[in-house]
Formats: sequence, C-alpha cells, structure tokens
Amino acid sequence: MAFQINIDNGGTLTDVCIMSDDGVQKTKVLTTPYDLSKCFFEGLTKASEVVYGATDVKRLLEEVDLIRYSTTQGTNAICERKGPKLGLVLDTDSKDLVNSLRDHDPEVYDALIGDRVAFVDTATLNSDAAEVDVVKVINQLTAMGANRLVVCFSGTDFGDAEECVKKIALRKYPRHLLGAVPVLYASDLTVDANPDRRAWSALINSFLHPSMEAFLYNAENRLRAYRTKNPLLIFRNDGDASRVAKTVAIKTYSSGPRGGMEGVKTFAALYGFRDTVSIDVGGTTTDIGQCTEGRVAEMRRGHVEGISVSFPLCEIMSAGAGGSSIFRVKDGQIVIGPESVGALPGPACFGRGGKEATITDASLLLGLLDPMSYFGGGMGLDLARAEAAVMANVADPLGVNLETALLAMSDAFEAKIAEELHRCTTISSDTVMMAFGGAGPLNACGVAEKAGISRVAVPAMAAVFSAYGIGSCDVSQRYVVGLETCDTACLNATLDTLNVKAARDMFAEGFEPGSYTIMAQLVAQTDAGEVVRPLTEGEDFPTELAGATSVELELSAIKSLRQGDTGHIAVTRKAAAKASEHRMVLVPEKGRIDLPVYALGSLKKGDFAAGPAILEEDYFTARVPAGWGFVVSEAGDVILDREG
Repeated sequence: MAFQINIDNGGTLTDVCIMSDDGVQKTKVLTTPYDLSKCFFEGLTKASEVVYGATDVKRLLEEVDLIRYSTTQGTNAICERKGPKLGLVLDTDSKDLVNSLRDHDPEVYDALIGDRVAFVDTATLNSDAAEVDVVKVINQLTAMGANRLVVCFSGTDFGDAEECVKKIALRKYPRHLLGAVPVLYASDLTVDANPDRRAWSALINSFLHPSMEAFLYNAENRLRAYRTKNPLLIFRNDGDASRVAKTVAIKTYSSGPRGGMEGVKTFAALYGFRDTVSIDVGGTTTDIGQCTEGRVAEMRRGHVEGISVSFPLCEIMSAGAGGSSIFRVKDGQIVIGPESVGALPGPACFGRGGKEATITDASLLLGLLDPMSYFGGGMGLDLARAEAAVMANVADPLGVNLETALLAMSDAFEAKIAEELHRCTTISSDTVMMAFGGAGPLNACGVAEKAGISRVAVPAMAAVFSAYGIGSCDVSQRYVVGLETCDTACLNATLDTLNVKAARDMFAEGFEPGSYTIMAQLVAQTDAGEVVRPLTEGEDFPTELAGATSVELELSAIKSLRQGDTGHIAVTRKAAAKASEHRMVLVPEKGRIDLPVYALGSLKKGDFAAGPAILEEDYFTARVPAGWGFVVSEAGDVILDREG
C-alpha cells in the first residue's frame, strides 16, 4: 500500500496525518519540547499502530513514500526569545542602521542582539590593516557573549565587502578549530537591496538555525537507520517543501500555520467558498488567515513578529489564545494569554502538575468535554484539579461562583478571537469561517456569532488540518541573484548559472531534469517602487527596467506533487441525525441541561440536527449553540449555519 505521512509539530500537540489510496487517517501525540525528535518518533509509532493495528515502525518506514514535516517551533522560539546570543557586524557607514533595526521591534532586538554590535571600515578591507580590524571585531563580540555572528554591510557593493570579511575570518578562525564561531553573511542568504530587511532576515535565520539544525538532522539520521526510501521533506512557509539540507531556517517560521492555509485554499475551492477566514486554535495560539477568490493572503516581503524580512510569507496572524493559554483576572477583568502552560505541565485537568486555569479546564467543567473519551480516550481528565484551578485563578478573584466563572471564561475566549478576526481580516456577509486545530471547532459558533459570521465549516480532518494541508505540497528550490548590469548578456549568463544550480539541487531531491518546471522573474527597484516582471524563456532584458537602481533575478525549480481537484462537494440535508448519547452541559441563562451528543464517526452523509447540541469525534469537540444547525457534507465535513 502506497502512503504518505505528514507531521505538524505544535507547541502543545504534534499532529500526524496518514494519507493513502484507502483514505486519510490521523493521530496525535503530546509535544516533547525538551527533545522534539522524541515526539516525532512517538508520532511515527502511533501512525504504525493506526496503519497496521500494532506497533511496527520499521515496516512503516520501509513502506512509506514520503514524510513531510512542518513546525511552529520557529514561531515559538521567537515568541519566547529562546536561542543563541547574536553579535552583529556592520560597516562604519551604517551606524544609523542600529537604531533603524531596533525601531522595528525594540524587545526582539534587545533579546537577540542587545549591545553586541561592532563596526568594520569597509574602505580598509583591501589593506594590510584589514585582518587586524576584523579579528579585533570578532574577539570583541565573542568577549561580550556572542556565540553566533551576523555580518551585514550596506552600500552597492555589500556582497563584495562581506566576501572579503569571509576570507579573513576563514583564514584566522578555520572552521576545523574548536574556537571557530559560526558566522552568517547576509548576502549569502539574500541579495535584497534593503539593508534593514537583509539584516533582520540574517539575524532571525541565525537565531533559529541551531535548534532547527540539531533537531532536524537528528530526526533525519534516525530515519536513515530505518533505510527510508526518500529523505525527510521540510514544509516551508512559502507553501512548498525541500529536504533538510536544502532548507533555510527562517523558512520554517510559521510553516505549520501555512500548511493549514494550504488546506483552506483546497477546501474553499471544493465547496465554492469565495471568501473564507480561518481560525486554527492550537494549545498556545490561534492562527488567523484569509483566503479570497482562491488566493491566500501573502506578502512578497513578509513579517516575522511584525518585522519586515526579505522573503515572501503568508499573512497569518497569531493571537495568544489557545487551548492551553492561561486565564487570569486583572483589575476585575479576565485576561487571556499570551502565556501558555504548553504540553508540560499542560492544563490543570491533565493532571501533570498544572495549576493555571485554561479554556480546556473550563470546557471540561462546562460539560462540553467527556473526561473519559478526551484525546481519543488516551488521556483521562481530572475534574477536581480543573475546578481548583478555575476557582483559584478566576472565580475567587472575580468574587463569583464556579458556574458564573465558567460562562465568563467561555465568553471572554470567544470575544478575544472574534476581536482578533476583525483586526486581522476583512469580514463581509459572504464570509465563511473555517475552524480547525484541536481546539478550533469547540467555540467556533460562538466566535462566529460575535464576529458577525453566519456560516462555519469544520473539516472532518479539523484536528490535524495543518498536517493534512501540507499533504499535497510541491518540492521546490528557489534562488535570488542580483544582476550586475541591466542587459540581456548578464541576464542570460545569470540564468545559465542558476539553471545549473537548480539541476544539481533538484537531482539531490531525487528529480531528473525535465521532470520539474523552471520559472523566472525579475524584481526591480525603480522610482515608482518595487516592480515584479515575469520572464518567458529566451526573452531579452526588458527595456522598461533598464533604468532600475537594482534588479534581482528570481528562479524557481518546482516539482509539482499537487493534484488539482475541480470537483464540487454537495451539502444536502437528507435525514435527521441520531444522537449517540446525552450529556449535562452548562448553558447560558438555562443552567445545566441535557444535550444530545452526535458522534461524527457514526453520522452519514446528509445527516443534520439543530442546536443546542454537541458534535464530537476522537480529537475534537464542537459546541452547537441554540440558533445554529449542522449538516454533514458528502465528504464527511460539517457545515454549521446560523438560523435566520
């Protein structure tokens, strides 16, 4: 049986999606932040149990065709400021750049760099004094505690100047010596003419590189021991994938949420949704995105923590409210996040030592979650610990009873996400909200109601939707080079060089020339701003760009693995759904009442029901409030509509 495994590593849970000719299956494991390779292989172990009915990782890895991996660890590392101490080397003409870089985000700048900045006079780089100056700067920064350095010069010849420093550093600090300090030259990463973007791209990449490298190579080496047929593919934030050795650390930033947006794009096309906003509620954050007319919002110069960088990034905003976000009372008001209890210790109801109140604890006490069937029955929940946490952190500080506190927590959680939706997206009467992630469907209707949205879609794969979304990504390599002159001869010579690199790198990915597509475009800085001009094969240098101050050639080699689906999924009511059980649930203004629970796995296509009710499957629960109804589509997804 041919199959693929997609793994999405989140801050609290790691999702696994197994795709084969027989359909799609899923499972989850707790993330182990102290050793990500542990939860990676625990996910593979559970996947083998799902596929074969018994643990057999060896067989799984012998038979699997592709393993794709995405992660939020880069996002979490930046948010939590966990990484190496960086030193920044600038040229003496760029002393003002320090304040400019810091203005982007003073907190991130101080956490990554602080006062570890030194300057080199690039005018002396070709003199005998150059070696002394460079050594002095490197020693100065390492003495200040820097364990990785970034060199970023400005001016039109920044690449040549950085190359001079590179040669000196390699002579004086050979890489085979234990005292060698890793140095990243910004021009090796990007030739973006904007020094702010180029510097921040290099700094963020250097900050993320050590942890990503250590984990990914460790995981890949363990996979090699099982003789897997193909290398581990890393899903990137540009929507494609590549092997570990050909992946840049900064491109793993927000790759997990980008996987979810790939799924949103496919889902919206199948159902004919013209405008879709999404909430991906995980343990630590809620990631918010929008897909309009089949296009996911993306910026050519994306943002990391609000900082502009040189690379394209999907426009996904992360709100600090998830299933494990901490609830507190401040000045008589409920405050949510951004702090999270994560996977360890987790919400108080997990019984792992957590004492903070979370929406997971509140949902359990409201009666929405079954303490015995939660997490597919693999994790029993502790009502007493949840109650103690809510009383201590919310009810007592507010001076209210437990039930009032629970309803207030639920209302505050929904209101916060609805507020973030309005801040990050544009909502109209046609907008459909997709809810996914382990905690996404739970309060989805409440969020939609507060946001003014009347239709909610919950995919059957909602619990692992980001892992599901990366399942059809392409394999690609992308290159950017600055043109020395704006003419056809230079363009053709540079194209030839990049085509050779693409052939070499795609061969390393396992693809022969002719089996992938080559696309090229020019990005010019003109008086009117940045101009992007696609190139056709054999085309001369465009005359309209001859006066540009700088021109970059971008080339992409893409092996398409996506399978376009032009079908349309019907949503038709056929028969009243049958409840599998009933549960006492605390409902606003009604107290605790007996509600029907519909098990998604036992429902048929076209089954429908009205709220108030609970819709449940192994890894997610959805509350259907009064005034809302649901129907199961022909594909097994759930469409919820607000009456009237």
